[in-house]
Amino acid sequence: VQLQAFGGGLVQPGGSLRLSCAASGSLSAFYLMAWYRQAPGKQRELVASITRRGSTNHVDSVKGRFAISRDNAKNTVYLQMNSLKPEDTAVYYCDAKAGFIDYWGQGTQVTVSS
Repeated sequence: VQLQAFGGGLVQPGGSLRLSCAASGSLSAFYLMAWYRQAPGKQRELVASITRRGSTNHVDSVKGRFAISRDNAKNTVYLQMNSLKPEDTAVYYCDAKAGFIDYWGQGTQVTVSS
C-alpha cells in the first residue's frame, strides 16, 4: 500500500488549500484515514480523521476551518483548509489504518505566511 500526499504550498493568512492523499488501492481496506501535521520542534498531532462509513472528527483548533472528506471512487482522501493561520504551518501527513498497521504518506509542506 502506498499513500501519496500532495497539494501543499505557500499561502497567505486567510487563504485556502486542499490537500489530497491518493491511495494505491481501495479505501475500503482501511477502517480509518487521517491527516496529521508536524510543525518544527513540535510533536506530530492529529488534525482530522474519517472512518470507512464517513464519520469525521476534527481537532478543536481546526473546527469550522478544515474539512476532511473521501472519494472512494478515486481512492483519495482530502483535507480542505480554509481561513489558514500562520500556526497551521507544518508538514501534513496522511495516515491509513488497516488492522494493526499504519500506512503513512510522505508528507506535504504547508506554509502560511504573508
